[in-house]
Amino acid sequence: MAAVRIVALIPAHNEAGRVGAAIAALRAQSRAPDRIVVVADNCTDLTADLARRAGAQVVESVGNRHKKAGALNQALDRLFDGLADHDLVLVQDADTTLASSFIASALEAIAQDVGAVGGIFYGERGGGLLGVLQRIEFQRYAREIARRGYRADVLTGTATLFRVSTLRKIRQARLDGVIGGGVSYYSLASLTEDDEITKAVRTIGYRTVSPAGCRVVTEVMTTVPKLWHQRMRWQRGALENLRDYGWTRVTAPYMVRQALMGLSVLALALYLFFTGWMLARGRPEFSPFWVAVGLVFVAEKVVTARGAGYRAQMLAGTLAIELVYDLFQHAVYVRSLWDMVRRREERWCAT
Repeated sequence: MAAVRIVALIPAHNEAGRVGAAIAALRAQSRAPDRIVVVADNCTDLTADLARRAGAQVVESVGNRHKKAGALNQALDRLFDGLADHDLVLVQDADTTLASSFIASALEAIAQDVGAVGGIFYGERGGGLLGVLQRIEFQRYAREIARRGYRADVLTGTATLFRVSTLRKIRQARLDGVIGGGVSYYSLASLTEDDEITKAVRTIGYRTVSPAGCRVVTEVMTTVPKLWHQRMRWQRGALENLRDYGWTRVTAPYMVRQALMGLSVLALALYLFFTGWMLARGRPEFSPFWVAVGLVFVAEKVVTARGAGYRAQMLAGTLAIELVYDLFQHAVYVRSLWDMVRRREERWCAT
């Protein structure tokens, strides 16, 4: 059998400050990619020049109006004539650096029934309080992936390794009308192309995994408006993808999780309402039983923040700050539902 070739694709829009680190991390892989290609999409800075200086090949998008998905589709069309079905394509964000074990771990995880291998993302340092909260959130998500046996429910856009044959089958499925989103590899109709392509990979019959060795470090949002736009895009995109796919064997677990998220929003709202109502009526009574339950809850918060640093664990122990962050996430969920019901268009905002 012919040797497997690995091509790394880095879609980048004005990422001059970060693309060099992304390329360096790829070169430091224990199994380095055979080619590194930076897809410069409508760049107005030095992204393309700096990528070339770092030793990467650069292809520039032409007339692309479909953001990351459109740029990737153009690049894949150019590259695929020279790739065999057994070859692999690593798609990673320019604001992300991969652990040196990423590609080797992904190769070990690729099996006949595995169509793609996603990364497990962690937040970079910095960002103040908002950065700490995101690092805690990402740390807990990584623990959840581990508990699920490293099954990937979303092939993260930060970094995912695809079989070439998987991407070709997705394109054919779109052409045949089995799945929507256009006539190419990535959907042009979705706000969250990584969430949508996960459902596409599973719909054509493959599993998706995220092994422990596929760690990546990615950017955190440093302001509330940036975080709001990012999470609105993620949440609205996830809801719209489910609407477009409908109820299937693949989408059923995702729909159940979205329903449970709605119940958690309602439960927290009712809890805060009745707590406020009790406080307004006078001095509340404290039950030893419920105090003990609360302490267990605090302990769980602290333990699951382990890995994000001791400061993150101290913050998790306060509960109050994370409660505000949870309310922020709930507001995103409610607003996304409301906008989708009203068919309000969600505009893409750079973050």
